[in-house]
Amino acid sequence: MELSLITAIHVLYAVASLFLITAGLAVIFGMMGVINFAHGEFLMVGGFAFILAVQAGVNTWVAMLIVAPLVCVLLGLVVERLIIRHLYGRTVETILATWGLSLLLIGIASVTLGYDQRGVGQPFGSIEIGAYREGIYTFFVIGMAVVVAALLYGLLRWTSFGLIGRGTMENAAMAWALGADVKRIYAQTFALGAALSGLAGAIFAPIAGVMPVSGTVYIAKAFITVISGGPLPLTGSVLASALLGTVSEITTIVSTPVMGHVALLAAAILLLRILPSGITGRFFRGGV
Repeated sequence: MELSLITAIHVLYAVASLFLITAGLAVIFGMMGVINFAHGEFLMVGGFAFILAVQAGVNTWVAMLIVAPLVCVLLGLVVERLIIRHLYGRTVETILATWGLSLLLIGIASVTLGYDQRGVGQPFGSIEIGAYREGIYTFFVIGMAVVVAALLYGLLRWTSFGLIGRGTMENAAMAWALGADVKRIYAQTFALGAALSGLAGAIFAPIAGVMPVSGTVYIAKAFITVISGGPLPLTGSVLASALLGTVSEITTIVSTPVMGHVALLAAAILLLRILPSGITGRFFRGGV
């Protein structure tokens, strides 16, 4: 019973982690069609912003929930204005530009902050579950994933930004003809995705630490999950995270972490073989 409970907790944690590192990319790709190869570096920037703020004396929760997302929002607005805005609809150029941005951010972080890993201690202790001990921070990550999903759902479903944004996603030309400021919507959407990435980077900083190349740890999983989820940013990322996170974690438990990564990739390939347009490309088309 205790082992089953611990296994269930680890599976939920794997699903929550995958969703958190994917949410920002899913919003940008699902609503804008922009392939952001610098997504991992936005998580890295959020992680560094959190750690530097904590080391400067800022409250841990303020640094995590406000400072890190805000820093990435500002970075996202600058990137969208200077780079992304000029490349809408030009997929290859967008990939190359964001890949170059990725290398630039890694270089800047390496020169200014050094190449050593930085981190802070986890803000919680652990609890006993029978013969096992589990970190309380594990439950915090799961809870944050639920909160982020709920807030994102409310934003996309019940606000004017969500309504206009989803309309722009469906038909940007029609939204423009009806008076929507498409450029402003795209800028806000990119900033939202950047904020989600910064928050995720801050959440995982106490667990994994941060270094200039930390983004490379997240980017492959994030892209695999977004593509598997399909065009709907929230529903797709939740469903794909649930499926791929469960497969990966169960394989890791019965085998090794390396085989867990292999199983995740194999499951994604099989899924896309069956559903080439992703889960929400075939189902849940009326969702968000």
